[in-house]
Amino acid sequence: MMATAELRPKLAREDLRPGEVLCDHCTAKCCKYFALPIETPESESDFEYLRWYVMHGEVSIFCEEQTWYLMVHNRCDHLQGDNRCGIYHTRPQICREYSTVDCEYEDDWVYERYWENAQQIAEYSEAIRPRKKGQCIRSPKPALLPII
Repeated sequence: MMATAELRPKLAREDLRPGEVLCDHCTAKCCKYFALPIETPESESDFEYLRWYVMHGEVSIFCEEQTWYLMVHNRCDHLQGDNRCGIYHTRPQICREYSTVDCEYEDDWVYERYWENAQQIAEYSEAIRPRKKGQCIRSPKPALLPII
């Protein structure tokens, strides 16, 4: 019985044999999402839009090198069960230009900032927005405990 791509041990890039293709050992992460740059949020209204985006299912926001991105987690309609492209010879230009040189094969990518739900966006927005005079981010000071 042949193991599926998901069950095969992961081969290191440097261990590829001559003529072997990295995609033969990959889980096709690049075909399971897309990310689009978005404007850097500045106002409370901008952050409300980000909250709205992530309320739509498989969506997240991340920052990389001062650029903000909207990431949509959704697999390509043409990705086959073996993690190969079903329309390889007629694939879109963006796929043709993509290279395994800098791909996410190793799964060790870490984003500078990453949000996956509306609460995280709201908390971040609250933490970085300028405060009004006398406004504090901390919770109000609790009352003293009674002496018994």
